[in-house]
Amino acid sequence: MGVFEYVMTTITVEANNLTRIYGGREAVSDVSFELKKGEVLGFLGPNGAGKSTTMKMLTGNLAPSKGSVKICGIDMIETPREAKALIGYLPEMRPLYKEFTVEEFLTIAARLHRVSPKSIGKAVKNAMERCGLSHMSKRLIENLSNGYQQRVGIAQAIIHSPMVVILDEPTVGLDPAQIIDIRDLIKEIGMDHSVIFSTHILPEVEMVCNHVQIISQGKLVYNSSIEDLKHYRQGNKLIVGMLRPPSKDELLKVDGITDVEMIQNGLIRLKYTPEKMPSEDIVRISVEKGWGLYQINPDQTSLEDVFVQLTQ
Repeated sequence: MGVFEYVMTTITVEANNLTRIYGGREAVSDVSFELKKGEVLGFLGPNGAGKSTTMKMLTGNLAPSKGSVKICGIDMIETPREAKALIGYLPEMRPLYKEFTVEEFLTIAARLHRVSPKSIGKAVKNAMERCGLSHMSKRLIENLSNGYQQRVGIAQAIIHSPMVVILDEPTVGLDPAQIIDIRDLIKEIGMDHSVIFSTHILPEVEMVCNHVQIISQGKLVYNSSIEDLKHYRQGNKLIVGMLRPPSKDELLKVDGITDVEMIQNGLIRLKYTPEKMPSEDIVRISVEKGWGLYQINPDQTSLEDVFVQLTQ
C-alpha cells in the first residue's frame, strides 16, 4: 500500500506503550498518545526525563524496546521508509550546511527527501515563502542571523510537505523578536500539518499549542488539551480584595465557597466547588453588607508551579 493512500487519515501519530530500556533502566516507560491533523503538541519535560529519547523513537532514529509508532497508519518498524517520508524533523542541533546559500541547501534537502526533480523548484520556493526566507535565497547560511538560520532549519523540515513536523527546542538561543516570529511560524505550519515541538519555555506552550504533554522520569504525567491545562491552573479559586473584609466564617456561608485563606493587604483566596461559581453572590452580598469589594478575579497557579507539581 502506497504512502499517499494514508494522507487523508485524521490520526497522524499513534504511539502505543513506547518503552526504551538502557542498561536495565527504563528511560521511557509505556508512553502512549495520539495526534491529529491540525494539532500542535507541546512536549515538556525536565532534563533527563526521556523527552529526547521519545522524539528519537517517534522519528525512527531509535528503535523502541517495546511498543510501536505509526505515522498516518504506517508502522515505523515494519515499513520505516514509508513512515519516515511523512515526517519532517528539526533536531536541536540544526543540520545545516553553512557554506551553501539558502536556495542551494533547500534544493539539496528536497533531493534528500525524494521530492521529484520536476517539483524541486516549486517546493524550495514554497518553503522559503512560508518561512520568510525569499529575500535571503542567495545569502550564504553562515552569514545569516541565528533566527534566520533557525528558519532555514524549519524550511528543510517542511520542504517535502510532510504530514508530521517534529521540532526539538526550536526557539532556544533566539532573541525575543525572533522567538515571536518562530512561534507564529509554528502556528501557521500547524494549520496544515501536525506539529510536535519540545520546549523548556512554559508560557510558549499556551501561546502556540492546542495540546500538551509533560514527561517525567520516563512516564507521561500529563496529557491533555490546553483548555484542560488552563482549567487545571485555575483550580476553582478566586482572589478577592475587600476594604472591610468579613470573617472567614461569614465568607464560608456564601453558597459554593469551601475554603477561605487570608493572604495580605485585604486580599483573600476563596476555593469553591466546580459546580457553583460564587462570583455573583460575592458581589451582591458585598454591596449589601458594605465589605468594600474592589477586586475579584480567578486565581491561576503559575505554569512553573504546575510543572513542578506534576514532575515531582
